Amino acid sequence: MLMGSLLVSGVAVGLVVGLFILLMILLSQAVIVVQQSNRYVIERLGVYSKSLDAGVHFVIPFFDRIRKKVSLKEQVVDFAPQPVITKDNVTMQIDTVVFYMVTDAKLFTYGVNSPLRAIENLTATTLRNIIGDLELDESLTSRDQINSKMRIILDEATDPWGIKIIRVEVKNIIPPKDIREAMEKQMRAERERRQAILLAEGEKKSNILTAEGEKQSKILRAEADKEARIREAEGRAQAILEVQNATARGIEMIKKAGADEAFLRLEAYKAMVEVSQGQATKLIIPSDLQGMVGIAGTLAETFKTDKK
Repeated sequence: MLMGSLLVSGVAVGLVVGLFILLMILLSQAVIVVQQSNRYVIERLGVYSKSLDAGVHFVIPFFDRIRKKVSLKEQVVDFAPQPVITKDNVTMQIDTVVFYMVTDAKLFTYGVNSPLRAIENLTATTLRNIIGDLELDESLTSRDQINSKMRIILDEATDPWGIKIIRVEVKNIIPPKDIREAMEKQMRAERERRQAILLAEGEKKSNILTAEGEKQSKILRAEADKEARIREAEGRAQAILEVQNATARGIEMIKKAGADEAFLRLEAYKAMVEVSQGQATKLIIPSDLQGMVGIAGTLAETFKTDKK
């Protein structure tokens, strides 16, 4: 009896433990925690049931299962270089970078098989179509136009797949080797031409500045000479004016002193003596002074005779 009771109790404990483990398994499968910026696609018995947002969710164990975990973050995919042919039959290698994000987890899961491969093939064909309408020079200088067209076309094509194309960037455009060499020569020649133009313009400006400097120097020298002459003429005129004013003041003082006619004639004689001692070869004597000069001559001769 004791052995039987122990056996029964052991079986009961085992059943309890088994039920507890089964319950924990069921709870672990019934509770799903979805992380932020993620969405889980749930299938029930192989058929789409619902999409779970971030948070804690309960499902039916063994009936519901996670079909796919989808990230809603913006993602970047870098595709390998693709051979494309331009309108003027030049083959180039172009690699692109596509920025996209998933907007509908259900469409992303069931809309297309291998979404990234589908985007890569769609990018390659779209790029070939766009570049095929452009010549080499246009394709090298129209990256913004190419990026814009590709984004619009890819966004429309991937919309049924629950994918939003944010932007498309042409990363590298690699022309053939001979084309690159020709372009480098052309760029070198263009740089040399610009350098020659800059040197010529610099020399021209230098000559202009030199000529302007010489011109300004001559103008300043001429103005200085003119100013000096004006100042000299003004000085002479001022001196003459001062002499005339002094003479006028002397005459005025003589008049005020009441000088008689004999004194005035004597002063005139002194002036004539000073004039006769100058460089003039001819001397014109006024008629009213001729008598005075004669008298002065007679007095001079008399003085000389007495002296002998």
